[in-house]
Amino acid sequence: MAVKIILTRLGDKKSPFYRVVVADARVARDGQYIEQIGTYNPLTNPAEIKINTELANKWIKNGAQPTETAKTLLQKVGVLEVKGNSVPKTNNKKKKA
Repeated sequence: MAVKIILTRLGDKKSPFYRVVVADARVARDGQYIEQIGTYNPLTNPAEIKINTELANKWIKNGAQPTETAKTLLQKVGVLEVKGNSVPKTNNKKKKA
């Protein structure tokens, strides 16, 4: 069973609130999950991120793969290390016709 760390959306229209959960990769975004490991509120300034680092580390050690958004949240909390420059390099050379 492939396990992922994902965000499930809660809240009303135009007022999102997210739970950071561990779920099977085959279920829907807001479907059944295995365990809730935190919350994320993007509406506060600065955004409020609460993640149980012990649970997150446990699931990552057991092979859970975070999605891109979950990965950035885990990096901000300090669960994952930031590797290299996050901005992709672009090729500025012009192509010859």
